[in-house]
Amino acid sequence: MPPDTFEVHRQKLFGVAYRMLGSATEAEDVVQDAWLRYDAVAKDSIRSPEAFLTTIVTRLCLDRLKSARATREEYVGPWLPEPLLTDGRAGPEQSAALAESVSLAFMVLLETLTPEERAAFLLREIFEYDYESIAEMLKTTPANCRQLFHRAKVHLQDRKPRFREDTRRKHELVGRFLAALRDGDAAGFTSVLTADVALWSDGGGKVLAARRPIFGRDHVIQLMVGIRRTASSMGYDLTQLAMQIVDVNGELALALRFAGRVDSIYTFEFAADGITALRIIRNPDKLRYIAQQLE
Repeated sequence: MPPDTFEVHRQKLFGVAYRMLGSATEAEDVVQDAWLRYDAVAKDSIRSPEAFLTTIVTRLCLDRLKSARATREEYVGPWLPEPLLTDGRAGPEQSAALAESVSLAFMVLLETLTPEERAAFLLREIFEYDYESIAEMLKTTPANCRQLFHRAKVHLQDRKPRFREDTRRKHELVGRFLAALRDGDAAGFTSVLTADVALWSDGGGKVLAARRPIFGRDHVIQLMVGIRRTASSMGYDLTQLAMQIVDVNGELALALRFAGRVDSIYTFEFAADGITALRIIRNPDKLRYIAQQLE
């Protein structure tokens, strides 16, 4: 397959790998590896280049997920997926269903599945492969793929966010959150956070971040107000802080920069009465890809 033909499939292959792994950096590595492996195979033996490449990508991702289990268990603090900028550019979010499946909240849920369940669910529900094709990719039977898919769907069904607020309302809430964060305004946070709000912060043990999830509005506000105080005590020049509302993983988010460097990404979940969940990615390794996108 000529390189230009491979490019036709690259976006879909990246979408599969990113949802499987929760890492844009690793997804790009997998797609490149798939191309190299495909390039070494006799082309007249391949019925469908797309199916063949998807099979390679799926199996490479399964291998990585299985080897990552031990690493995840040793991870310092909450583990969150690597954020991906999705504001109007080509990416794995071209329809409403695809956009929902790439949200950070949903990708965190995917982490609760086994690697095989995750693959079967994504290939069937999101990318609409038939069970026979999925069985070939996973080296199992169509009947087993049906069971994997059913278990995954039942497991995820009651956990998916059900609230769908309009974009204008979300912009208002994120804008007010930004103002409260900028000013260290506890009252401002109170007006936008729900009483049962939850916060997860991923620093990977490399930068300052909460090492456990935080639940409840008072506790979250205490942390958010403390962030500004801590930054000042650590010598950060807050005049060099810039905050920008962006679209990350199909949802509104905040990108925070200090002196031009991406410091953190804040993503949100929404309920009828305000922001109900915050996920903050600060691990520098997980910010490299989106930092390049933001340039």
